[in-house]
Amino acid sequence: MLRTFLAFLLFIICGTIFSQTITPKNTAQIKSGLEKLNVLGSVLYFAAHPDDENTKLIAWLANEKKYQTAYLSLTRGDGGQNLIGTEMGIELGLIRTQELLAARRIDGGNQYFSSAYDFGFSKTHEETFDFWNKEETLRESVWLIRKLRPDVIIMRFPPDPRGGHGHHQASAILAHEAFIAAADPTRFPEQLEALEVWQAKRLLWNTANFGGQNNTSEDQLKVQTGEFNPLLGASYGEISARSRSQHKSQGFGSASTRGQSVEYFEHVAGAQAKETLMEGVTTDWSRVANAGSIGQQIADLNKHFDINAPQASLPALIAVHKSVQKIADKHWRTTKTQEIEELILACAGFHFDNYTVKPVGIVGEFVDVFQEIIVRNPNVTASIERIGTQSIRQALKNNVAFRHQYQITPSAITQPYWLRKPYTLGKFDVEEADFGAAESSDRPQTEIVITIDGLPITIQQPIRHRFVDPVRGEIHNPLHILPKITASAAQSAILLTDTAQPQKIQVTFTRNGGDDHTKITANAPPGFQISPSTTVLEFGKARSVTQSFDVIAASGRSASPSDARAKEISFAVGKDTIRQYRLIEYNHIPSQAWFPKLTIKAEKVDLNVPVKRVAYVTGAGDRVPESLRAVGIVVDVIRPAEISTVSAAQYDALIVGIRAYNVHGDLTQYTPALLRYAEAGGTVLIQYQVSGGVVGADIGPFPIAVTRTRVTEEDATVKFLLPDDPSLQKPNKISDMDFANWVQERGLYFVEGSEDMYRKPLSMHDKNEAAHDGSLLIARHGKGKFVYTSLAFFRQLPAGVPGAYRLFVNLLAKEEE
Repeated sequence: MLRTFLAFLLFIICGTIFSQTITPKNTAQIKSGLEKLNVLGSVLYFAAHPDDENTKLIAWLANEKKYQTAYLSLTRGDGGQNLIGTEMGIELGLIRTQELLAARRIDGGNQYFSSAYDFGFSKTHEETFDFWNKEETLRESVWLIRKLRPDVIIMRFPPDPRGGHGHHQASAILAHEAFIAAADPTRFPEQLEALEVWQAKRLLWNTANFGGQNNTSEDQLKVQTGEFNPLLGASYGEISARSRSQHKSQGFGSASTRGQSVEYFEHVAGAQAKETLMEGVTTDWSRVANAGSIGQQIADLNKHFDINAPQASLPALIAVHKSVQKIADKHWRTTKTQEIEELILACAGFHFDNYTVKPVGIVGEFVDVFQEIIVRNPNVTASIERIGTQSIRQALKNNVAFRHQYQITPSAITQPYWLRKPYTLGKFDVEEADFGAAESSDRPQTEIVITIDGLPITIQQPIRHRFVDPVRGEIHNPLHILPKITASAAQSAILLTDTAQPQKIQVTFTRNGGDDHTKITANAPPGFQISPSTTVLEFGKARSVTQSFDVIAASGRSASPSDARAKEISFAVGKDTIRQYRLIEYNHIPSQAWFPKLTIKAEKVDLNVPVKRVAYVTGAGDRVPESLRAVGIVVDVIRPAEISTVSAAQYDALIVGIRAYNVHGDLTQYTPALLRYAEAGGTVLIQYQVSGGVVGADIGPFPIAVTRTRVTEEDATVKFLLPDDPSLQKPNKISDMDFANWVQERGLYFVEGSEDMYRKPLSMHDKNEAAHDGSLLIARHGKGKFVYTSLAFFRQLPAGVPGAYRLFVNLLAKEEE
């Protein structure tokens, strides 16, 4: 946890997990917030991934009905694919987390997560629970229900094959079981020390008509969500489109809709509703004991609100605040107090900028932090009582900024909370205090106490880096706290034979703080040697130095793919493993940083690489080029328009990356050039594509039909249909062992029903499914060959899977006529 010498405090207030970032509101937003004060209803939307949520329904629930509306995405979408960059896995999860938060800022919902890891596509809920640890994910879901106390829980998916993805099915199963368990004091009783059991009124499935499957029915509960909100100046279809379009990494830009729109709901559990979602639920102040006249006070406040003078409502708001403090219901007292205090600050025209002029801080070193505090509306009596532990007691003059400066000394890096401990392929290890949280609650922040017309309000505001971009204007990003030394390597994995021939790796060490000379230790796993094993980095006036290391595989028996295990080279200062500084920057989200330990996977493998140089058209999230370079292949990345300039004399192969046809809209027009290159003696290798009306049957010399078939079990048995096929024989003889230790999946979007002109050397299938032979298609074409493969090389090669390298090189290599 981050701690400071002055006002750098951990945010813990009554156990709340709500964000405390204060942002200005216009009078339409204030008016909407005032109306919401008289609504005491709550809805939890429950699904598996970012982008699963129904943004139109969330916008309608939050803004039209003004319910407390939350979306629980069980995962952060780590296993998806990235259409805007090369980040995959953990880093894609960081991006998609921020895209969800951006969506909620638009549609008005609140965002939560479990600690389940998105390990990739799953066909069944049984497989999903094998990875997620069902009981632990259920525990977190129950905790969140008991915390938020939703009146209605809505599932996005059904618990059976109609839900499609196994994660989808699992989310519905968990929603139903959590609905029941949250009300049962014998389930997870340890939670009852801080929370109470909670029985939601009903559980519903939000049915839909998509993916060629219509699950709606006119006898289901129906809700009209097509209204136009004059305060927001938009229909919920328009708000929904802007919200959903934040899922940019998934390519989910959406068009606005206007006019009537109906949502359908199938009853699952609890009291059945006939007319409305909240049927039988009291959603005004009469649901709270001893609420007295609070409802009438708020009604009067709304009646007399002056959009030209919101500060005139401050006395009435403060009176409501005092009344709310008298109710015994802790949940609604906490929830409505936060709403009221935010409205008080908004009516006062309050603004609090809490920033640094540097983008990063260093562990153990001072960081200068600046505050700008201002109350901009007239006739408001306000003062600053305290900033951190420092007493201020300074009256604020109307529309005159109060500026303050202090220092913090962070003692830990700003690692996202779910990445602080080792995690498995299916689960992050998180503390109960972090259950549900979208972001770390202990990130650098400042606590201040301000009084508005005599009412003290405590505010925790994150410390952000403020700067001006010449194109985008003023930007606020999180303040990232770095280790004193970080490092990066040119490759994430190296493959070695068992000879004494060393392979060089280069590591760049960066001094973020501390001394200008540092002794480091290089650690090699068993079976490998690294030299030098110790060295002193002399930074001098330089910020970074690059050090070369020789890695040698110990002599002995030739390593076979069956011996492949994760063997990692690492570096340390004393007992502390040196970490990377991984910064993710896109214009549509705040910058994100995390600090994984720098490790380089080392594998011994028999690999013959006759391929010297290839041309490569990159696809979505494509890291294959750097993987090929790691085994000595020269890779020239080209644009589609350059395909016609590629010659078989210059390049051994021309490779098309995953989903390249979906990324490059003009790629289809260069198919003739691809085929001419093969005719002249080159190898064309196209990796998996998504059809979607973009990829036609004519991308190869013979028709190809791309389907949605996939084999998701990474250890699925692979059968050799053509064991003597050249692709399995030369230059590396492929065996069953080459399919050991694959990660996440075998392949996706297989080809089915293709012409017999293609050789199909492999067959595979998931459990209880028919065999599929569409993972690899090969055809001679002129003097060269054409290869289309749906095998997940884009995952295997960056992961350093030896057998995948051996097979991929075979596919690139020329065949004897």
